[in-house]
Amino acid sequence: MKSAEVKRILSTFKICVDTREHPNAKFKKRIRSMGVPAVWHKLDYGDYSAAVTLPDGSEYNLFDKVVVERKMSLDELSACYTHERTRFTKEFERAKAANAKIYLVVENGDIEKAYKGKYRSRMKSKAMIASIFAWLSRYNCVYLPCPAELSGRMIKDILHYEMKERLKKL
Repeated sequence: MKSAEVKRILSTFKICVDTREHPNAKFKKRIRSMGVPAVWHKLDYGDYSAAVTLPDGSEYNLFDKVVVERKMSLDELSACYTHERTRFTKEFERAKAANAKIYLVVENGDIEKAYKGKYRSRMKSKAMIASIFAWLSRYNCVYLPCPAELSGRMIKDILHYEMKERLKKL
């Protein structure tokens, strides 16, 4: 697809938010910081994906190709690796079966904090690090720590550039 057409299509870009996300004040602030429309959509895995409208009026989406799984902290991530591990594993296995790419965005999830055990959990830092890197190895997953105030912009940028690259290949 030509650059001008990709640009035109990207003007219809919208973020798709999984229906299980909780619309609290931080969520609303995150969505506003994205600067693009957001719509609710049931996703089989991940918290966020994206869609555009093609020139023929049909929708092209990344739902089964690229998603962002957002965690608000290493505390929440440790819960996913411990008492919520079965659910978390199943979600990533569904993504793997679809050959989807997952960006794991962890707010204030600096890897140094994980190595030093600077999070609230009984999970040992060695186990946390092992789980993070096992997930990266097992699943088509990218770990991206970020400040909480940038997570909305980061989610939007990830999905925007993933969409742009895919549209170029259509």
